[in-house]
Amino acid sequence: MEAWRPLLTPAFFAWGSPVTWLEIVAFALAVWMVVCNMRVNPLAWPLAIASSLLYGVLFADSRLYGEAALQGLFIAVAAWGWHQWLRGTQADGQALRVRWLAPRARWSVLAATLAAWPSLGLLLDRVTDTDVPYFDAFPTAGSVAGQWLLGRKYVENWPAWVVVNVVSVALFAWKGLWLTVLLYALFTAMAVAGWREWRRLAVARPPGTAA
Repeated sequence: MEAWRPLLTPAFFAWGSPVTWLEIVAFALAVWMVVCNMRVNPLAWPLAIASSLLYGVLFADSRLYGEAALQGLFIAVAAWGWHQWLRGTQADGQALRVRWLAPRARWSVLAATLAAWPSLGLLLDRVTDTDVPYFDAFPTAGSVAGQWLLGRKYVENWPAWVVVNVVSVALFAWKGLWLTVLLYALFTAMAVAGWREWRRLAVARPPGTAA
């Protein structure tokens, strides 16, 4: 962490808590990333890699180890997602397009996420010094599902991000990461907008007929 210490110095204070230079840069990259996601622009993925690296450092410094570990996973998934958006194909062999997830698959994703949440919370409770293991675990588990859905261009990634972002706002407020609270509140609004936009893009293939 010492190599990152200059960027972890406060740029200013908000509500009594420091906002670091690293948080400011990560904030800007993350907003740009979501805008690219909304527009189905592959540039979103290298931006995700850069912002995840910075947020991993920030969260580790704040003892949010589940969120920090998640950023490492995000980097790996972003590399996969980048490849998917550039060269991935659907079951019919065509290039990936914005589409709906089949109803049974939706329930499978939800069940896997809910099963992973307490398991991850227990792991964080036992092997780290976090003071919010289960609180930290929920957005971590939900984000993994959201990233997979996004990488495969499923519309359902956006409602998943709405839920994850709302919980994350509360989590980061508890930790006093106020610029990140603002970011995730903005993410929530952007996820709603992205949901509407991707519903429009997928309108030619209504829910229940997904590949």
